[in-house]
Amino acid sequence: MYLLFPGRHHVLTRFQAAFLKGQDRTVVWAVTSANHHTTKRNPVPYHRREAAIERFSLQTGLRSLVIGVTDTPPTDDFADVTIKAIEAGTDDQVQLDPANTVVACSTPEVAKLYEQLGYQVIDVEPPGESRPWDVLLMIAEGNDEWRELAHPSTVDVFDRYALDAHIRRCVNDPVVGDDGGLTTTRDYKTYADAFETAADRKWLQIKDFVRPGRILDIGCATGATLQLVDADPRFHESDLIGVEVARHLYAECVHKKEQGLFHNPNVYFYQRNMLGSAVFPPRSIDTTLTLALTHEIWSYADGSRAATVQRFADALYAHTAPGGVWVNSDVCGPAEPERPVVLTLDDSDGANPDVVTELEALQDPAAYVAGLSTRARFFQFAHDFRRNARVPFAYAERDGKLVLRLADAMDFLTRKDYVDNWLSETHEQFCGLNFDGWSAVAKQAGFTIDPASKPWRNDWVIIHRIAPVAAIATATGDPIDWPDTHQLLIARR
Repeated sequence: MYLLFPGRHHVLTRFQAAFLKGQDRTVVWAVTSANHHTTKRNPVPYHRREAAIERFSLQTGLRSLVIGVTDTPPTDDFADVTIKAIEAGTDDQVQLDPANTVVACSTPEVAKLYEQLGYQVIDVEPPGESRPWDVLLMIAEGNDEWRELAHPSTVDVFDRYALDAHIRRCVNDPVVGDDGGLTTTRDYKTYADAFETAADRKWLQIKDFVRPGRILDIGCATGATLQLVDADPRFHESDLIGVEVARHLYAECVHKKEQGLFHNPNVYFYQRNMLGSAVFPPRSIDTTLTLALTHEIWSYADGSRAATVQRFADALYAHTAPGGVWVNSDVCGPAEPERPVVLTLDDSDGANPDVVTELEALQDPAAYVAGLSTRARFFQFAHDFRRNARVPFAYAERDGKLVLRLADAMDFLTRKDYVDNWLSETHEQFCGLNFDGWSAVAKQAGFTIDPASKPWRNDWVIIHRIAPVAAIATATGDPIDWPDTHQLLIARR
C-alpha cells in the first residue's frame, strides 16, 4: 500500500521522478528536520519543500502524503520515531508496518534501522548518480547545471521564491554552523535568560534616542527589547523588525509572536546573518538598534576584522533614512588598549593545576572552569582565546604576576565568570576596538556622532566580580583605575 520515502527532501531530482514513475502505492514523504531552516544542514524551509513535493506529485501522477518530522539528535530509534511521527501527522489514519510498506532509502545507516524493524528497503540512488544533496551543493557553488538534474517542480519553486540565492547564503555562511548557531558549544538557554534579564536596563539607556517609523533590532535575541518598544505608546504606528542569526533565539521570537505577546500587528522577524552585508533597501530604516552585537561582528569576521565592521557600518548607513539613527550599546575596549599593565590575580579561590586542559574532551567543562582559581582561569583563557578568537594574547610572568596589554587584561577580566559558555565566549573579543575606534567606524560610514554618545564603566561588575580577585598596576607598582567597559554610540544620518 505504501512506499515510505524518508529524507530531508530539499531538492527533488529527475532521477527520483524516473524511479517513482508508474508507482501504484501511496508515497509517504517523511520530510525530516522539518522544524529546521536557514541552516547549512537544512537551508530550505519545510513549507517550501512540501510545496515542491506536491507539485512533483501532481506532475508525475503520484498519490502522495507529505509529513513533517521534527529534527532529532542521532538515535538508533530514528526509524521508529519516523513511523510514529507519520501516525501522529495523519491522526493515526495511516499505520505503517512491514506488511504494508516498503522503504525507499539510499543511506546505509538509516536503511539498517528500518531493516531491523522488519521493513524491506530498496535503494533509490545507485552509485554514480547525483543525489539530492549533491545537487544542493551545486546550487551553493553557483553551478547552474543543477537545473538539469533537479526536477522541474523544484526548479519552479526555487525560481519563484529565490531559494537558490537563499541556499548559497546559508551554505556559504562563514559564521553560522550546521544547525544555525554561532558556535556548537553555546548554551542558548543561558543566553536567552541573560537577554531577557538585561532588556529593561538597556531599554532605559536607549529609549530616548529611538525614532518612530521602521525600527530594526539586529541581533534581537529573544525579541525582549522589541517587546519593550511594542509597549511604548510612541511606537504604536511603527514597524518593528527583528533580525536574529541564531536559530534557537529566532525560534523564541516567532514563538512569542504566535503567543500574542506583541500588540502591534506590524512585527516581523527574520533569521539572517548581516555580517558585512546589506539586507534592507536604501534609506528605508528610521532606527537601527545593535545591542551587545558589534563585538560579535568584529569577532566572527570572515577575513579582516576592520574591513568587516566597516562594511557592516556602511550597510547600516545605506539603509538608514535621512534623519535616522543607529543606536549601538555594547562592550568596548579601554581608551588606552596598548598600555602595558601588571595584573595580579587571586590563586586561593580555586584549583591551580600545573597545565591547561583541553576542555572539549571533558564531560562538564563548565564545572571544571568554575573550580579553577582566578589565576588558573587566566591560563585556561589564554589557551582557549588564542585558538578560538584567533588573537595573539601575549603576556609575560614576572614575580608571580602577569605583564600584558590593558585591553588583553580586560578581555579576560570581563569574561572570567562566563563559565557556562566558556568555549563559546572565547571565540569573541570584547576589546578589539575602543569607543574612539567604533566612533571612527561610524564616521567613516557617513554618520554624525551625537554628543550623548559615551564610553562608560560597569561599576557593578568591577565591584562585585573583578576588584575582589584582581588588581592592575603600572610597572612601578602604582595602582591603575579600572577602565571603561561599555559604550553607548548614537550615530545619526
